[in-house]
Order: sequence, then C-alpha cells, then structure tokens
Amino acid sequence: MNILLDTHAFLWWIDDSPRLSATARKLMGNTRNQILLSAVSGWEIAIKVALGKLTLPKNPDRFVPEQLKKNGFLSASPRSF
Repeated sequence: MNILLDTHAFLWWIDDSPRLSATARKLMGNTRNQILLSAVSGWEIAIKVALGKLTLPKNPDRFVPEQLKKNGFLSASPRSF
C-alpha cells in the first residue's frame, strides 16, 4: 500500500512522539507499505525552521533526505500517488 505522510506524521515518527496514533505507527512500520513524503512537506519544514517554529539538529535540506533514507521512506512525486 502507498501511504502519503502528513508533515506532522513524518516529524512525529522521527521523534517517536506519542501523538502519532498506534494505527499510523503500525502502517508506517510495515515494510510492505511504501511510505511517501511530499516535497511540499519539505518546504513546510524549511519554512517552520526559518520562522523559528521548529528546531532540527541539522538544516532541513540535509535533515529531511537523511531521515527519508534512514527510515526507508521515499520522496513523493505526483506520479507516486
């Protein structure tokens, strides 16, 4: 199954936040599912960092791709939907 993540779900997964539901955790952790993150989420993350509303350990242009790779998620293009 293809699953397109919301920006919050992506960040909550990385942070192991209790705000991420058990159902979302199960779906995102299932290696048979293809987990996708839209480029729009990358922009949203970069904007939040620039506005001081989000703190990351690295610049978003490095952090997001590293987390995608680390977690086995893919960057989504419109054809991925």
